[in-house]
Amino acid sequence: MRGEGHAIRDPAAMPRLALALLIIALLWPGFRLTEFDLGVLLDPRNRETMGRFVATFFPLATSHEFLQLVLKSTLETLAIATAGMALAMLVAAPLSLAVSRSLSMSRVGPGPGRLAGTAARLPARFVLMFFRSIPEIVWALLFVRAVGLGPAAGVLAIGVTYGGMLGKVYSEILESNDTRPAVALLESGGGRLGAFFYGMFPVALPELVSYTVYRWECAVRASVIMGFVGAGGLGQQMELSMRMLNGGEVSTILLTFLLLVVLADAVSALLRRITQ
Repeated sequence: MRGEGHAIRDPAAMPRLALALLIIALLWPGFRLTEFDLGVLLDPRNRETMGRFVATFFPLATSHEFLQLVLKSTLETLAIATAGMALAMLVAAPLSLAVSRSLSMSRVGPGPGRLAGTAARLPARFVLMFFRSIPEIVWALLFVRAVGLGPAAGVLAIGVTYGGMLGKVYSEILESNDTRPAVALLESGGGRLGAFFYGMFPVALPELVSYTVYRWECAVRASVIMGFVGAGGLGQQMELSMRMLNGGEVSTILLTFLLLVVLADAVSALLRRITQ
């Protein structure tokens, strides 16, 4: 037994300190490359410039005509995010099942089809990587050229980009959860779909819903950003207001966007409670 005067030492203290110092040493070149300097932000002239810019945001624009326009754009933004996520789920669901090794017959044991199964999963994995490697705003620029200005381009951009993201995470969730029921169904001669719906889906449902709702929140924000390239919604209205140097309209749109995020968070919390 240690004496009362002896301090208890953490045996992992030195490795943690070394890791922290290593992380700081690796981050320092990154700060240098980005020219990050808090002194510039706190410079009195820069603070005065930012103050004048923020002052143009007040008072808020509250005319009846403009609020009607904001309401229409808000509904359009929600529609873009929701329809885009529905399309993304349609893209992600089959691809995630295709790349998930937990639903592979080779998971049961070695067999002649093991290499063939691995080769069959590679194209689906490449499609997921391709979809999520290109930012949604680039997809939006492409689809604006294809279908013209408006919400359709935003829906397609979210559907493609978020389809790749959802597919990757869905497959990881399916593989990280308890797969013993699915493996038992496969061993007994069941098919992949049966093993999924009866052995994996009930276990993974809370995590799948949680991540999907989180991505829906991100889609709401992304739809606003894509509006700057003509994909409709609040972003397009904000871009027009900023081009006209109307700070009051911009602040009203920003407040509306804040309320949207609060709504998305409330919906997310409600769905998590229902599925748990």
